[in-house]
Amino acid sequence: MKKFGLIGKTLGHSFSKSFFEEKFEKEEIKNASYNNFPLETVDEFKTLIKEHSFYGMNVTIPYKVSIIPMLDELSEEVKAIGAVNTIQFTQGKLVGYNTDYIGFHNSLKPFLENTMEKALILGTGGASKAVVYALEKIGVSCTCVSRNPIGTQLNYEDLNEFVIKHHLLIINTTPLGTSPNIDQCPDIPYQFIGDKHLLMDLVYNPSETLFLKKGKHKGANILNGKSMLIHQAEEAWKIWHTY
Repeated sequence: MKKFGLIGKTLGHSFSKSFFEEKFEKEEIKNASYNNFPLETVDEFKTLIKEHSFYGMNVTIPYKVSIIPMLDELSEEVKAIGAVNTIQFTQGKLVGYNTDYIGFHNSLKPFLENTMEKALILGTGGASKAVVYALEKIGVSCTCVSRNPIGTQLNYEDLNEFVIKHHLLIINTTPLGTSPNIDQCPDIPYQFIGDKHLLMDLVYNPSETLFLKKGKHKGANILNGKSMLIHQAEEAWKIWHTY
C-alpha cells in the first residue's frame, strides 16, 4: 500500500483527503491511501515519518516554511519561494516541492485582465510567497500587506483609496474567513473596491467568504481557492509518480 498524507495543525476541513480518496476511487487506484496527520508542532514530523513509510506528503498551514530544514533536497521553485507544500519520499531522501504557485497561476489565468498590473497580497505566510512568485513571473507587481510589515510591505492601516484603486487584483492568502469562522475577513477599506477589481481568496470553505461577499457587493469579480487546490493537488500527484 502506497501511503500519502497531509500534515498541518488544523485539518478537520481539509480538501486534500477527500480529493485524493475520490481520485483513487475514480481512477481505480487500489494500492494507495491518503490520511490527515495533524501535528501540534513541526518537530512531530520526525516521529511521524519514522512510524510510517510514506510515498508522498502535502504540507499546509502553519508548516510550509518551518518544514524546510527537515528536508534533504529542495526544488528550484522552493529555493525561490521559500515554502514547501509537497514532499516526495524517494531513494531514502525527502525532497521538497511547491505546487501552490502552479495551482494559483492556472486558477487565476482565465480571469486575469491586462489592466491588472499590480496586486495586493494580504498575508505574508507560505501561501503568499507562492502567489508572489507566480505573479512576478508573469509581470504583475506585488505589494504584500501584513500586521507586522517588514521592508516594503504595507500595514493594513496604510490601505487607502489610492492604494486600493491602483491595485485591481487583491488576493487573500490568510486563513481569515475559513469555516467555522465565517464572520471574519481581512481589514481593508472595501468601500473603494469597484467593478474593475478581481478579488481572489485562497480559502475555499466556505465557497464565498465574507471577503469575497464584500467585494461582490461592490461589483468586483470574485474567485475562491477551490480550483487552485485542484490544480496544485494534480501537480503533486505528478511529482509523486516521477519515480
